[in-house]
Amino acid sequence: MAETVKLTIDGKAVEAPRGMNIIDAAKRVGIEVPHYCYHPQLPVVGNCRMCMVEVGMPRLGPDKKLVLGNDGKPIIIFQQKPAIGCNTAVAEGMVVLTKSPKVIKAREGVMEFLLINHPLDCPICDQAGECRLQEFSEDYGKGQSRFVEHKVNKPKKVPLGPKIILDDERCILCSRCIRFMRDIAGQDCLGFVNHGSYSTLTCYPGNEPNTNYDLNIVDICPVGALTSMDFRFKQRVWFLKETKSICPNCATGCNTVVWSREGVVYRQTPRDNDAVNQCWMCDYGRLNYKFVNNQNRFCRPSVKSAAMGERLNLTWTEATRQVAEKLKTAKSQGGASIAAIGSARATTEELFLFNKLVREMLGAELVDCIARVEQGDKFLMNADRNPNINGAKLTGVTADPVGSRIGVIAEGIKAGRIKTLIVLGENVARHGIGEDLLGKLDLLVVIDTLPNKVTELAHYVLPGATFAEKRGTFINVKNRIQRLNAAIPSPGLSRPEWQTLAALLNELDADSSYLTIEDVFADMARKIPALAGLKLSKNKDQGMEVRA
Repeated sequence: MAETVKLTIDGKAVEAPRGMNIIDAAKRVGIEVPHYCYHPQLPVVGNCRMCMVEVGMPRLGPDKKLVLGNDGKPIIIFQQKPAIGCNTAVAEGMVVLTKSPKVIKAREGVMEFLLINHPLDCPICDQAGECRLQEFSEDYGKGQSRFVEHKVNKPKKVPLGPKIILDDERCILCSRCIRFMRDIAGQDCLGFVNHGSYSTLTCYPGNEPNTNYDLNIVDICPVGALTSMDFRFKQRVWFLKETKSICPNCATGCNTVVWSREGVVYRQTPRDNDAVNQCWMCDYGRLNYKFVNNQNRFCRPSVKSAAMGERLNLTWTEATRQVAEKLKTAKSQGGASIAAIGSARATTEELFLFNKLVREMLGAELVDCIARVEQGDKFLMNADRNPNINGAKLTGVTADPVGSRIGVIAEGIKAGRIKTLIVLGENVARHGIGEDLLGKLDLLVVIDTLPNKVTELAHYVLPGATFAEKRGTFINVKNRIQRLNAAIPSPGLSRPEWQTLAALLNELDADSSYLTIEDVFADMARKIPALAGLKLSKNKDQGMEVRA
């Protein structure tokens, strides 16, 4: 356990690990020390000077004991000049003042210098509403300026690679972006040129940011200097709803915030979780949300007409009844004639119900998931592109090696042994079961969100929901179970897959009734030892580890 020290900040007693800086120590007791250049995940440089505080230590006598004043309290000797909180470590007995007249005057001076050449056009800045310069100028600035000269003009709308726009006139030279690209992303490509008021951020010639983590510098930029081309001038942030979620693009399970308005997702940004992704996420995961807004999404259940070959829309009641009757007929032919392919991109709750439907109720002998293994990196991008492969294993839908039964299923269809196939959210035509084989099936039931070759051939298509439209959990590569939250409603009559699976189980006279996602999780926790005692409502924002 780390050694701790006791100090006082603005009269509040604080206990903090030795070596922690004053900014982080003050945060422990709810005291904000304003700062720009400091970031807890980046090297300290101390160049913005916004975090200045007064620091004092008790006077010690020749015997190394505290010298007391007339009031019986230790005499505190304060340093003559303010110190920067980002690079000042806490010490035993230290006294810190963050709101003294000297500190207030120093901060006002820093703010005045920062705003000398900054364009005062907040209403048209894309960062308005989440700009630290805007907020701190209100909280710690003077409210007026003595500057009467012409402002220095700097480059505007300069592309930094294909994903980022740089407005140099808004840059306050905090160097966060430089340090991130050099020390975290591993590409030393940004730097400052010129001096004084003419200092400008730029990239080295022919060396623009080109990693999978570039857009993190947009997140950590405290002002409007760096903006994302994907989101730039799309929405005002105060109009957007923030929903805590999980990135569905690999097994790391980065914690995210989904930003939406009126049923449309506009962006996805990282959310702090030191146990998973700290405060970063890769650009691939960040930008891979647009399928949620796809205009071709399935909105109604449908059936392929045998007579006309056309697809007819159904109500959910009709679709559930018809599919259940077809599955009962398939079951009467024996479980060996039924196969099922689940998805490790589905939630744990959906996989639990899927396994219950195909194995317990229908007796299917061949069940598996699609494996997605690509090249990962040494940071956040995991080689396993499925976000919930551990959930699929825990619920019994798949086992190692993942996907090993796909070829067996294909052979079974080819030989005529498998006549019914149920597919949950996968385009199996890309993964070993071609269109010619799918066309031989007596019954193909697909639950999915977007059209593909499999849904074209399916006898029944049941519309599902994306990660942004449902609640549930993923279990990441480190066996941390983390919670999804619904940011927007599903389009039309589409709905979360657990509801469809629960309805089919009810129609097939299963022994459980699931009215809410909490009911599903509770049943899952009763039947899976690794989840025993857990409740969905108690799975907080940071998630929790489960027994493997």
